[in-house]
Amino acid sequence: MPKIAVASEGENITEHFGYCANFNIFDTEEELIIKSESIPNPGHKPGYLPTFLKEMGVEVIISGSMGSSAINIFNENGIEVVVGVSGDAKSAVVSFLKGELEKSSEPCNDNHHHEDN
Repeated sequence: MPKIAVASEGENITEHFGYCANFNIFDTEEELIIKSESIPNPGHKPGYLPTFLKEMGVEVIISGSMGSSAINIFNENGIEVVVGVSGDAKSAVVSFLKGELEKSSEPCNDNHHHEDN
């Protein structure tokens, strides 16, 4: 099963991935989380985070929202993007693994300022 990153503010899913405080990273096996760690966000630079997470072996990113250019870069790196999610990061991963996560595939509406837009 995939290694999953959740853009977070502590243990909760952040509204916008690029400005999250940390990423909760979950190693999974079947429908179980076998390891988790929290790493600080290394900084929001255009195109950097998808590559950074790919190098960590991440295959899925979960966030509240994300801009369309970031979604495209994640997709180009073979990382599945799951947006429109809120609440507890660990609970969201468990729901994702069970195929029960309520999500949206819509990018954020960009009504707030992004450095890369």
